[in-house]
Amino acid sequence: MDTQRLILFFVFSFSLLMLWTEWEKGQRPKPPAVTAAAQQPREAKAVPGEVPTPAPAASPIQTTVPAASPAPAALKGETIQIRTDLLVADIDTLGGSVTRVELLKHKETNDLTKNLVLLGPEHQYFAQSGLTGDGPNHRTLWRVLPGERALADGKNTLELRLAAEGKDGLAVEKVYTFKRDSYVIDVALDIRNTGTAPVAPHAYFQLTHDGKEAAAGHSIAQSFGAKSFHGFAEYTTEKKFEKIQYSDIDKGKFDHAKQASDGWIAFVEHYFVAAWVPSGGATRDYVVEKRPDGVYAARVVLPVPAIAPGATARVDAPLYAGPQEQGRLKEVAPGFDLVVDYGWLTIIAWPLFWLLSKYHSIAGNWGVAIILLTVTLKLVFFPLSAASYKSMAKMKLVTPRLTKIREMYANDRARQNQAMMELYKTEKINPLGGCFPILVQIPVFIALYWVLLAAIELRHAPFMLWIHDLSALDPFYVLPVLMTVTMVIQTRLNPVPPDPVQAKVMMFMPFVFSIFFFFFPAGLVLYWLVNNILSIAQQWQIQRMFERDKPAHAKR
Repeated sequence: MDTQRLILFFVFSFSLLMLWTEWEKGQRPKPPAVTAAAQQPREAKAVPGEVPTPAPAASPIQTTVPAASPAPAALKGETIQIRTDLLVADIDTLGGSVTRVELLKHKETNDLTKNLVLLGPEHQYFAQSGLTGDGPNHRTLWRVLPGERALADGKNTLELRLAAEGKDGLAVEKVYTFKRDSYVIDVALDIRNTGTAPVAPHAYFQLTHDGKEAAAGHSIAQSFGAKSFHGFAEYTTEKKFEKIQYSDIDKGKFDHAKQASDGWIAFVEHYFVAAWVPSGGATRDYVVEKRPDGVYAARVVLPVPAIAPGATARVDAPLYAGPQEQGRLKEVAPGFDLVVDYGWLTIIAWPLFWLLSKYHSIAGNWGVAIILLTVTLKLVFFPLSAASYKSMAKMKLVTPRLTKIREMYANDRARQNQAMMELYKTEKINPLGGCFPILVQIPVFIALYWVLLAAIELRHAPFMLWIHDLSALDPFYVLPVLMTVTMVIQTRLNPVPPDPVQAKVMMFMPFVFSIFFFFFPAGLVLYWLVNNILSIAQQWQIQRMFERDKPAHAKR
């Protein structure tokens, strides 16, 4: 073609289309699947308000569970507040559930004076646990046992104990263990058989949510149409990481691992996650459903070995409730770091984030780390970029001759194209030579976009001066304006298309491109701005070298 910039425009537009396709993929209905009720024999009707006990043998429990019935008016719980160095957790004795988690190291998106509340009643976002059947559950009134309520200096753990008895002769102590510098809350059920016959109960660990996103939202995720995943997710060795969409739950047509000997179940939102992470070994059931009251629930049900009269048993499942910090997630469970979703370019995004983190450990500033990463990528792509700029420089030198050919054969398109191809062959110019290097770099651009979108490490991370959050838009749009200026300079360095119409298109192209960057996070614009400055320097130097050969190329 006459100009590589026009090709770049279409390539960039296509990349945006791919981004949009990926964002929307999570919202599309999946192909109908056979529902759990159709796959499994139907069990005995569950008592209203109870989590059903798994049927005999190894079949998964049924998908549909009646919503919780209102608790009797006489029952009223007490809220126990636990404080550690990283979080404040509220535990209601009516149910013994975690009803609120406030993260002390993270602020609300639009109000930096308030700590971020992860779990809470606003969205019916609770972490519940108990025994199925008649055992103590998340509607039982538990007794709180004496103990500390704040993690004392010099101590690394804090324990909260709750006790309750069920109708089936089971007495349970629910033990919450909080640890210093950790978002993992160990939750254990110590079960004692007070009856006269052996029992084999089942324990469940459940997350609930109304399915609605926070009103404040995450500005970047919403401003450019990007849709970070919001909903339940599950991981097993067999099926790996699975996202479960609300629309599929509503229809009862979704497929996920219903039984496994390992894995975890989580509720994922932008930057944060809560998950039950039982240890591997025992076969457990995974259930995801929408209750009649409109609240979504996802739980893991664990079998408890038979307990003889007077004996005890323990079943436990750690609860993670905190940020998607990749260093922490890897230590929680296998595959747990997959909740940081980089889309279809994960294979590129992971190394980019790793390198970005290394630079941050050196510089101590994420903005500086982005600049160092940009320089590194520019060095990696230097040979490709050099080939592209050499092709552009050659095209710029022969532009007068191309213009003359157009004028000579204005009415003979075939002869015009033949003459142009002969000129390209004589001067050893590939008219598409500047496009391939651009195509190679587009996936890196998209992968870096997802890194800056998904990495909580950049959330509220300042750079300098007016840039206080690299994951958000530039509040004064200074970086996008500078980006536009550098694109104008690049356009001036490129060969002017012989076609007047194309020449006008190229003149306005930088301003068209700049529209996109006004809606990108500041960190991404910073990367592209630095990349443009380095490109201008490289392109200018290469053109200076070719200017020496201008008489040879300019011959008639």
